[in-house]
Amino acid sequence: MPGDAQRAVFDVDVELRTGRDGRLEPRGPYVQGRPGERFIYLSWGAVDGDGHFEMFRRLKLWIGRLDEELLRRADALGYRLELRLALADERGGPVCGSGDPQRLDWRVVEA
Repeated sequence: MPGDAQRAVFDVDVELRTGRDGRLEPRGPYVQGRPGERFIYLSWGAVDGDGHFEMFRRLKLWIGRLDEELLRRADALGYRLELRLALADERGGPVCGSGDPQRLDWRVVEA
């Protein structure tokens, strides 16, 4: 996805399991981190002429820290969790680091 696109959509499957402590634990091929600290990376990079991707920045999107009620509602039949965020920072560069909760708009929507 080009970094200057007006809109980007990434669809990632996340499975919710009950952890040893009884809390929901997000899992899946794109989910990283220890129990209670799960996250997904949104990686920025450049693709050369041969299709080789080289990452230069990434944004950590915390899902293990989300309100459990929000996760439970999203897990209900026919619903999903959606995140809306600006992909550029104040200087026009790609957003990176650890996702600032004030910049992340998590919501539950019908699938």
